[in-house]
Amino acid sequence: MRIALLGTRGIPASYGGFETFAEELSARLVKRGHQVTVYCRSHYAMEGLSEFRGAQLVVLPTIRTKHLDTPVHSALSCLHLWTQGADAAIFCNGANAVFTYWPRLLGIPTVLNVDGLERKRKKWGKAARAWYRFSERLATLCPDAVVTDARVIQQYYSERHGLDTQFIAYGASRGTTASMAKVAELGLQEQGYFLYVSRFEPENNALLVVKEFEQSTTDCKLVMVGDAPYSASYIERVKSTQDTRILFPGAVYGTGYRELQSHCLGYVHATEVGGTHPALVEAMARGCPVLYLDTPENREVAGGPGLPFTSGRGSLCARIEELAAADSQSLQDLRDAGVREAKIRYDWETVADAYERILEDIARIPARTRRPRTVVIPTGR
Repeated sequence: MRIALLGTRGIPASYGGFETFAEELSARLVKRGHQVTVYCRSHYAMEGLSEFRGAQLVVLPTIRTKHLDTPVHSALSCLHLWTQGADAAIFCNGANAVFTYWPRLLGIPTVLNVDGLERKRKKWGKAARAWYRFSERLATLCPDAVVTDARVIQQYYSERHGLDTQFIAYGASRGTTASMAKVAELGLQEQGYFLYVSRFEPENNALLVVKEFEQSTTDCKLVMVGDAPYSASYIERVKSTQDTRILFPGAVYGTGYRELQSHCLGYVHATEVGGTHPALVEAMARGCPVLYLDTPENREVAGGPGLPFTSGRGSLCARIEELAAADSQSLQDLRDAGVREAKIRYDWETVADAYERILEDIARIPARTRRPRTVVIPTGR
């Protein structure tokens, strides 16, 4: 099949979960004999790169602002897709729901991965939140199929919109990285630091993590990996700490990212909005003992192998000190439990299998009869 992947910043992945998804899925579809095209944003793409891991890259411009970056690039990508054609297209981000209908006008079936409930993010104003809410409704009308990567989000779309979505989990690569170049560069010791990885935005609770760690008495360090393009004032508050145990290396990708995961004492996950968070799944797959903010979405992923905390004062601090004082066997048990869970539930080959099936299924259905399936919601729900 000729498959197009739209709605992300592009590949190679060096931003977030959708970009990693695009890279890992496209590479596996290519290995299975499909022709895959990934649409990339010009300010994100690597100069001169036209192919990556077998996928063809199409680099297009956009308007680089918080509200226009995604829709402008998605619109241009759809116009380009009209000129090239494809057998099926995958869109990422629920905000792109309206664009999933454009390829269908030329008979190209579309799949939309909606991710989580983006309208709950505090960075968005009233207009953006209204658009995300409206896009949830458009998801029931515009694409041929809708994918959710968390059961909690699948249930939400069923109960709120009567939409029967396809559940396909996120994936993660398992195994540790023996090298420690990034660890040494930051002056860290193996098993001597906690790791936080996320964009520094309010709903990801970077400030909460810093404040709670400041109250701890551990000799370990805290490595805060991440940044954000539109949260300058919040980032300034996060980085204003005077605690010398807390390090801010910025965004880290590739081998350095894997090294930090592989040799940390524990991974702190504090995000409260979204579906399945890639960094959490990846941490489990690398064998990191996990401390997670107790939300339904995070509990779905890490509720078995991880240790929960709340946003209440002292909760995370207590967990940090508990993990820092744990004996080696207890730590190994937590590592093994996370790896087992990731192997069973979050495997990239299984993810690729599922997307391949859904793409082949919608491509076989006559265009006039394709549409997202709805479910009957009992009276009173």
